Amino acid sequence: MSRYEEVKDLLRRNPRTWLVTGAAGFIGSNLLEALLDLGQTVVGMDNFSTGHARNLEEALRGDPVRQRRFRFVEGDIRDLRACRDACRGVDHVLHHAALGSVPLSLEQPLLANDVNVNGFLGVLTAARDAGVRRFVYAASSATYGDAPGLPKREDDIGRALSPYAVTKHVNELYAGVYQRAYGIQTVGLRYFNIFGRRQDPEGPYAAVIPIWVRSLLVGEPCAINGDGENSRDFCYVENVVQANLLAAAAPEEATDRVYNVACGERTTLNELFGLLRDGLAAHRPELRGAAPLYREARAGDVRESQADISRIREGLGFEPTHSVAAGLDEALDWYARDLARHAEPAAEAPLAVA
Repeated sequence: MSRYEEVKDLLRRNPRTWLVTGAAGFIGSNLLEALLDLGQTVVGMDNFSTGHARNLEEALRGDPVRQRRFRFVEGDIRDLRACRDACRGVDHVLHHAALGSVPLSLEQPLLANDVNVNGFLGVLTAARDAGVRRFVYAASSATYGDAPGLPKREDDIGRALSPYAVTKHVNELYAGVYQRAYGIQTVGLRYFNIFGRRQDPEGPYAAVIPIWVRSLLVGEPCAINGDGENSRDFCYVENVVQANLLAAAAPEEATDRVYNVACGERTTLNELFGLLRDGLAAHRPELRGAAPLYREARAGDVRESQADISRIREGLGFEPTHSVAAGLDEALDWYARDLARHAEPAAEAPLAVA
């Protein structure tokens, strides 16, 4: 039995109470759904700045039993009173509320700092004061900045390239200080390029996979900056769920650390386009002949990205259950159902694949 199966069995036998911040968002709602599937009691917190009520509804499935095990706090993580309310009676926090956009942080650095640093500190302080056992938080591969070399290893950090990267690094520093100074156990998860159901295709900072799925479904060209040989370590959201549960259940000696969360593989944008086109062709056969639109490369784009996942394998027992292809196979049915409702073409958005 894998460590992940062991942890799920442990949680079924010994249910706990969890706080998921950003519960109405992409990753947060997947965590909420998985915890409810395991019979856990969950508090969700969100201010709906980027999350959606429909994500909560989808996770709850209209099931009265699931609804009884869920309490929702509508609030901003910068509001300490709301954070204290959300942390009341909680065993574990999975902190995913954030301003999660590099371009937006470049446009509004003060806002990025306020939400991602002050908000993070508010949730962490409320968790400490409530006697929370374990604080697991979303970190980011953006923290690596201009560090050369592949694959990316947790201790090899370069210079930050955006205010967003600074805020996520500061989160790691505060989490470490709070564990050493106050005793609350913390684990940071450095996400690479996460994709999956409930990932929003709308807005100027949407990620490349939902943008391309939407474009293919409405007959728009998928734009690739450069030759398409840029690569990323794409990771399906089910792998993220696993990492969070393993981090929450890990022994104390595995805490006060950060871990890469990825598949440890590289997929080029050309390969990704081919996987999406071929997968969606099962729903729309006319897409088999679709081709991307190549345009000039963007200055500052990282050419290649890949994670070293040896630390999370050894420290937490993590083993990806879904490759990129397997994740897309599972996600495309959801994308096809959900994104088909966007009938009119949207204004072109920059591809956020860094």
